[in-house]
Amino acid sequence: EIYEVDSQGRKIREIGKIEPVPGKDLYLSLDAELAKTAYESLEKKLGAVVASDPQNGQILVLVSSPSFDPNIMMDKLKDQGSQKLEALLNDQRKPFFNRAVSGVYPPGSTFKIVTAVAGLEEGKIDAKTTWNDTGEIKVGDYSYKNWYFTQYGKTEGEINLVRAIKRSTDTFFYKVGEWVGPQKLSEWAKAFGLGRKTGIDLPGEASGLVPSPEWKQKIGGHWFLGNTYHFAIGQGDILATPLQINMMTNIIANGGKLCKPAVRQKQNDNSKFKTEEICQDLKLKTTTLALVKEGMEEACSPGGTAFPFFDFQPRVACKTGTAEFGDLKNRTHAWFTVFAPAVSSDGEPQITITTILEGEGEGSYAAAPVAKKILEAWFNER
Repeated sequence: EIYEVDSQGRKIREIGKIEPVPGKDLYLSLDAELAKTAYESLEKKLGAVVASDPQNGQILVLVSSPSFDPNIMMDKLKDQGSQKLEALLNDQRKPFFNRAVSGVYPPGSTFKIVTAVAGLEEGKIDAKTTWNDTGEIKVGDYSYKNWYFTQYGKTEGEINLVRAIKRSTDTFFYKVGEWVGPQKLSEWAKAFGLGRKTGIDLPGEASGLVPSPEWKQKIGGHWFLGNTYHFAIGQGDILATPLQINMMTNIIANGGKLCKPAVRQKQNDNSKFKTEEICQDLKLKTTTLALVKEGMEEACSPGGTAFPFFDFQPRVACKTGTAEFGDLKNRTHAWFTVFAPAVSSDGEPQITITTILEGEGEGSYAAAPVAKKILEAWFNER
């Protein structure tokens, strides 16, 4: 209603009226309780958690830490609210930065999922392919070591792909990267959604970076075999967002589809519900998916790298990651990506969780326990 008023603000007469109309209801896929569990599990450390439905890319959790209380925006005209806002803006931990979609990091060993698929799909390896891990591969004056050799002075011996995923054996994946070649590996990384925006219905998404010999040449560098080795284990120049790694993991969980993530579940527009699901079938071989999935199941089983999940039920499929990022103190980013359930008798995979903690060490020690708490909450609710 629109009124003419006098100088005292008193109504004189009605000069117009606009009839109310129903608004549009927006339904989100986000699980508030699960997001709360995720945020609390991060314990205010720098990091992010992304959880999604692997069958369609619907986002269940999108948490960045540290965060902030949006209610302070309501108090921004008051002195106290202004002080809180200024403190947040000057906070070196960047609470306004959405690490889940805008943060880019070396993916570390989580990228071995892509390297494995590339090797299988390009016919460079199969279930019978083995490599004798002696702890390192020497190229001229350079030595490219396996983490197990670096940390404990031990070797894996002769291993196949499934065990290489289970044990996250760097030397095996160095060779797979070499056999596939950097150009094909780059193409497969892009096919898995890396190096470009996922298209999520939120602002501020980063593209990440997928390197290639051509890209290296454009920036004035040369591509060497060592670059391929680093690329194959998710190190070197490659960068990805937690959201991208989550969508990458979904491809193994859902049978080979790259889905566009979304937080909008449906919209009620004049009583008509609209749901948008966009998934691209990568047409991966059944044997490829089965072998990679088996390796990921083994990674979360006794003898694998993800010890917090050795006794977890239902069984899950996972990959740990420990990513170097040039830190002067040799700190590493801790990655963990997992989907569950992994065994068909427990039903199709319901949820994929990807966690990263900046500079917190190994994925198995720092990131996996966060994902475990979220999965426990998820299955306890059902």
